[in-house]
Amino acid sequence: MGKIIAIANQKGGVGKTTTAINLSSSIAYLGKKVLLVDIDPQSNSTRGIGFDSSLLDANLYQVLTGQIELEKAIVRCGLPKLFLIPGSLDLTSIDIQNYSSVLLLKNQLEKVKNKYDFIFIDCPPSLGALSLNALVAADSVLIPMQCEYYSMEGIVMLLNTIRKLQQNENPNIEIEGILLTMCDFRTKFANEVQQDVRQTFKDKVYATAIPRNIRLAEASSRGKSIIEYDKEASGAKAYIEVAKDVINHAKRKK
Repeated sequence: MGKIIAIANQKGGVGKTTTAINLSSSIAYLGKKVLLVDIDPQSNSTRGIGFDSSLLDANLYQVLTGQIELEKAIVRCGLPKLFLIPGSLDLTSIDIQNYSSVLLLKNQLEKVKNKYDFIFIDCPPSLGALSLNALVAADSVLIPMQCEYYSMEGIVMLLNTIRKLQQNENPNIEIEGILLTMCDFRTKFANEVQQDVRQTFKDKVYATAIPRNIRLAEASSRGKSIIEYDKEASGAKAYIEVAKDVINHAKRKK
């Protein structure tokens, strides 16, 4: 049975999609079968891993609205063990078409959960209907956090939402971990933020932080994960280390 991990933070620009692409790719590179689900209408994960959602025949919107079966929307990525369910701009209408059930995604992913080691969901930068669907479907939440003080506010809001879900829709959801991103350790400021976050959230913060690395941005602009683009880059090495932690954590939970 696979593990479903939502990658979420309602604050934009924190490296959420970069993490979704490169962590899922790193885990696939390490030999695990991975499905990346793009539930963000902006479809940045879809583009960042090499696909144009407007040119694809099937996407997540069609799955959630019952137009097609989930497996018909799955596409194979560049890495042998990595697969994608593409996003679509049409997902924006999920909020306004009165699809009130927060179980839409969960019910679909249950059909394929046992076929993958990990399923990652790239959430929108908000806590609307789409993100709630992801959080209800997930076993855990991985929270990317940019190395700056204002990012703490976003985490507190997300943690409050998770506590509410634990009381009702998803009592078993847990925090997978907090990942510090876009860190420039040459500055005193970044090191102070990192220290404060680790003191606040203790062992929930990954030991490895993701450095500010131009190669990560270059890789996404070319529709590739950092593993495919430059696996010797500092960003690639960091995501590989986080991937190992995620895999080991899953083993300990079994």
